[in-house]
Amino acid sequence: MSKIILIGSPNSGKSLLFNRLTGLSQKVANFPGITVDVATGKLASAPELSLMDFPGTYSLQPISGEERVATEYFSRALDDPDVTQVLCLVDITRLEKSLYFTLQVVRECARHGKRALVVANMMDVLARHNIEVDLDGLAAEIGAPVLPISARTGDGLDAVVDRLRNPPESRVDNTALAQTPDTLLRGNAHQLAGKYGPRGDLLVKTQARLDSFFLHSALGGFAFFAIMFLLFQSIFTWAAPAMDAVEAGLGALADTVVPMIGPQLAKDFTSDAIFSGLGAFLVFVPQIFVLTFVIGLLEDSGYMARAALICHKPLRLFGLTGKSFIPMLSGVACAIPGIYAARSVDSPMKRLLTYMAIPLMPCSARLPVYTLLIAAFIPNTTALGGLVGLQGLAMFCTYFFGMFTGLIVTGLVSRTREDHYTDLPFVLEMPPYRLPALPPLLRTCWNRCRHFITKAGSIIFTVTVVIWFLGYFPNYGTDLGESWLGQIGQVVEPLFDPLGLDWRYGVAIMTSFLAREVFVGTLGTMFGIEGADENMVPLVDQIQASGLPLASGVALLFFFAIALMCVSTLAILARESGSYRLAAKMFLAYVSIAYLGAIGVFQLVSLFTG
Repeated sequence: MSKIILIGSPNSGKSLLFNRLTGLSQKVANFPGITVDVATGKLASAPELSLMDFPGTYSLQPISGEERVATEYFSRALDDPDVTQVLCLVDITRLEKSLYFTLQVVRECARHGKRALVVANMMDVLARHNIEVDLDGLAAEIGAPVLPISARTGDGLDAVVDRLRNPPESRVDNTALAQTPDTLLRGNAHQLAGKYGPRGDLLVKTQARLDSFFLHSALGGFAFFAIMFLLFQSIFTWAAPAMDAVEAGLGALADTVVPMIGPQLAKDFTSDAIFSGLGAFLVFVPQIFVLTFVIGLLEDSGYMARAALICHKPLRLFGLTGKSFIPMLSGVACAIPGIYAARSVDSPMKRLLTYMAIPLMPCSARLPVYTLLIAAFIPNTTALGGLVGLQGLAMFCTYFFGMFTGLIVTGLVSRTREDHYTDLPFVLEMPPYRLPALPPLLRTCWNRCRHFITKAGSIIFTVTVVIWFLGYFPNYGTDLGESWLGQIGQVVEPLFDPLGLDWRYGVAIMTSFLAREVFVGTLGTMFGIEGADENMVPLVDQIQASGLPLASGVALLFFFAIALMCVSTLAILARESGSYRLAAKMFLAYVSIAYLGAIGVFQLVSLFTG
């Protein structure tokens, strides 16, 4: 199978083009650091061709970790005999930024005997402003064909696929370019951009006007906090109808299915393990969708890079950089892509500090736990027609606490270790503001939820089956406390007694070290066994009826906000940092701080609440 390399600068629309050509769902966003590894897929209309999407880079002289991935893979790929063509993407609205790298790519293709095809993206933007460019003249100058496209609308993609499937037999003579050093290429790029690039300042007027607000010293900070508050408020307000629908649907399905099952053992398993355990977790999936959707809107619109710039100055106080903001916010969705995105942090020391902060970001795995506890202890009081709610405010405070703790940790560590890379300048490209493309964004949200369900669901299902088996036997669910699970719970109960938690919550916490969200499924299974076939889905009602004190609920929130309880995150952290000792130290330190701090929180809240 013939292989084609797709390469280009960050923010040029490369991942969107990859999705268009392959029909896959590579993550798309409008800031550097999204594609942190090589993605591969067959062309949808030409399955005999395989397309490899490389991380974005500004040149073949890497600075950041992600650029190093791109240049190393590109260098090795050019020596692969199966690689027949290189597809280089340029942002035609910012031609000079892309052209130096493009000339380097065309030169390397000439040296290795590979065909280069340049595609000029964002042609729809030029058409909207009635701006024309001479792509034929540019192609003659750089020694490679240049085709106009719009990855957003899909215009011009048929011509690209046709050229990839049927490349011309004749090749452009690139002998002179193959011998050109980088210093001359940079000058050539500047001259060609001035000669063939878009004329006028229409393309930057809107960006400058919006930047005057979003990057304003006062208004920009206010807008940042307002947007972040909206992000976390939306988790409750926007997802509530879908959550109610899922809960009602599961309840109706349980009422229909369970009575139809004949054997009592199978009926109890379906009721307790499936609907009470796994069903209690599925209720919170709409919040994962909403969280991913709102973050995607911020990324695609171009605001995320502005937020990183706004955060650069305050983050420096904690030993970080503005580039740390992007992987940290990515960690709000999941710590694993956040750790990958930390490759964009130039300084090794700041990258290490970013690694330490990411596991403390309130990831989506914590979201079901937070939602469960907040819904159980915080009244559902709303204002402004339901747009602002007390539970949403509590979620915002919980998320902010995790982020603030991450900054405190990095600030303390940065003052104990010397950073030899502080002289590196902070350089971050400000991408143009764009309207998000909803179809790929919705597809990303759907795939994120599907991945979350399949990844966490398999673990939760396995754990709930084990928990149900231990809790159901040997007395067939007549007394959970006398079951095998109850006997195990009595052993671990002293460990959680200082938090005001009985053995049921202790078992749920222990199982959640496989994955945080298992806590919800484990509790659902145990309460399902105790409640027989009543209240199989509304776990919140059962927690409220169990008499769990407010101090214990707050202590649980604190514990889950700090503890590093994800096996997958630890594995990726060890691989990316090159140190299993770092992952082990972080696990032990965060779990110890979480446990001791939770005890202190329990005592403090108990003092005020009696």
